[in-house]
Amino acid sequence: MVGAGERPDGPDVDEDSVVLDAKGLRALAHPVRVQLVGLLRKYGPSTATRLAERLGVNSGSASYHLRQLGAAGFVEEDTGRGNARERWWRSVHRTTWFNDPELAEREPEAALAYQQSVAAIYTLRTQQALNGLQTMPRAWRNTFDMSDWALRLTPEEAAALYEELTHVIARYRRDAPETAASAPEGAERVAVITQILPELDASAASSRPSGPQEEEGSPTS
Repeated sequence: MVGAGERPDGPDVDEDSVVLDAKGLRALAHPVRVQLVGLLRKYGPSTATRLAERLGVNSGSASYHLRQLGAAGFVEEDTGRGNARERWWRSVHRTTWFNDPELAEREPEAALAYQQSVAAIYTLRTQQALNGLQTMPRAWRNTFDMSDWALRLTPEEAAALYEELTHVIARYRRDAPETAASAPEGAERVAVITQILPELDASAASSRPSGPQEEEGSPTS
């Protein structure tokens, strides 16, 4: 799946990854395009018509966005499938990385649009999992989790936390349509979504006790 705010020096960067440049960022600054890339990565090659049905848009719109993604190098036509009437598309990469502060400053509107699209998709995926929770086998229901922890970190500590999380995740089996058949029995796709959200609050700093007295109350997240 595409991500935002990820560091291009992490363990998952390989030949199947793309690091966004200005052209790529502008091409992905549309929620439908972000979702199209995600669907092709998740389910494998497909047609504009089938992708449009999944997204609830018309096939003409899906076709247009696929062509734009093709021009930017994110997808390509799967010439081994389909016929003259039906074009199949496939994703060129498995992951997307975007962590270029200078690029974000040069393209602020595109950067914000892309990141907002990714955030919306994360919210949608969470809601879809919740909607299906009651019909899941108990073993899978017991693995479902939504947790948050409030930490007080320096920027360096936050960066170190990210690196530790990525290395833990990298120890586990990656999912791809072409490798699903070789996974152990009982293995299913699991989405692990990490978010490190700085919450800079000047009022919190100004209310901090200046003397040796203890603060009252208990921490909340």
